[in-house]
Amino acid sequence: MDSAATQRFVAELWDDSIVPELVEYIKIPNKSPAFDADWQRHGYMDEAVSLIERWCRSHAPADMTVEVVRIEGRTPLIFMEVPGSDARRENGRVEPDPCVLLYGHLDKQPEMHGWRDGLGPWTPVIEGERLYGRGGADDGYAAYASLAAIRALAEQAVPRARCVIVIEACEESGSYDLPHYIDALAARIGKPDLVICLDSGCGNYEQLWCTTSLRGLTAGDLSVEVLREGVHSGDAGGIVPSSFRLARQILSRVEDETTGRILAREFTVDIPASRRRQAAHAAEVLGDTVYRRFPFLDGVGPLPEPRTEMILDRTWRPALEVTGAAGLPALADAGNVARPATTLRLSLRLPPTCDAARASEALKNLLEVDPPQGAHVTFRPEMAGDGWHAPPLDAWLEASVAAASIDYFGREPVYMGEGGTIPFMGMLGEKFPESQFLITGVLGPGSNAHGPNEFLDIPTGKKLTCCVARVLRDHFSNAARR
Repeated sequence: MDSAATQRFVAELWDDSIVPELVEYIKIPNKSPAFDADWQRHGYMDEAVSLIERWCRSHAPADMTVEVVRIEGRTPLIFMEVPGSDARRENGRVEPDPCVLLYGHLDKQPEMHGWRDGLGPWTPVIEGERLYGRGGADDGYAAYASLAAIRALAEQAVPRARCVIVIEACEESGSYDLPHYIDALAARIGKPDLVICLDSGCGNYEQLWCTTSLRGLTAGDLSVEVLREGVHSGDAGGIVPSSFRLARQILSRVEDETTGRILAREFTVDIPASRRRQAAHAAEVLGDTVYRRFPFLDGVGPLPEPRTEMILDRTWRPALEVTGAAGLPALADAGNVARPATTLRLSLRLPPTCDAARASEALKNLLEVDPPQGAHVTFRPEMAGDGWHAPPLDAWLEASVAAASIDYFGREPVYMGEGGTIPFMGMLGEKFPESQFLITGVLGPGSNAHGPNEFLDIPTGKKLTCCVARVLRDHFSNAARR
């Protein structure tokens, strides 16, 4: 495998074809079903699927199959299969090639306010070497990069294993449709011994970052009701309890409002010593970027603690955020009224090895028990996704990752957990406990997935594609030696 030739091929494919396709992809407001209940009627999801399907068909190796799989009432899934190189011979028998599963998704988060002038979620803009717009980095590029890596090997006649590419359309809603597809396609997928996921993050744009864990998530709506209808706040103030105050009081059962620490032990786990060591190394590499990469206002910053602890806070410790609210009128409509109810959308990130279903039940019990002042308190869980903790890396994969990072980034790789959630990884970890995992991505400092001004760093996308090609090659070489 000629590294320079791989770089040239991948760079040309990105510049000539992938980036223009991502520009068109960003224009499509294909929000995940959790944010667009009428996604089927609107047709944006089908439009995005068709866009990616057409490109993959036009750039597919001759023996590759591309199929859009549809289960009634569920989001579609793109399924691609590329047969491997010659089968292995062992003890006189022909053994099937090992399998690599490559994963990504095409659904998007909602618009979010705060895009700077000239930018917007569905308005692709290229500034320098960055492509702005919703979903390019998270992670519309995954289907294109996966196929580009396979094509790069084919250009040099480098052997590889059978590859299965799965692109789902429900990830941002918790991947609740995906298990049905994985079960339906189980015989066609087989048992992958390597899983490559391109939906994660990177601590900088100068190295290959390998995700060692992902947090889980439980989310839902907390409602606190006190009145049948709103009343004059001057008349009621001092007698009628504020639904907002009671909601705030209830949240204090879960979170210390001074430090943000989660109080309930049901949501915490012991952090493995190996992950602490990796966090310390990542902290050395990143320095103050650990927190400076966030767009703090002047004078605002994190709690004063060591950088290693900050990394563990966002990867192995739970964290609560209120991501939405109902019952609060817009400022222009906010009269002097004691409101009858307050509803808060809660998002509780969970440690990688915390059971999300149990945590969701524990959170409901904690919020609803013994309601203050007799308020009507309900918590309606909307999502519960398990986290993921990577198995130890085989020696071949660790060596391959190191060589790929040095070849294409010029620096050694870094291993670190991520604070986000990819439910598919936990699902695969259970189904294929013997598989190896390479979880990585392009979401680095400032890329701001889910928020305003999201961007894809194009050079990082190219380098990452080359790294995937290298790992596919080394995976085949290792399998052939077994």
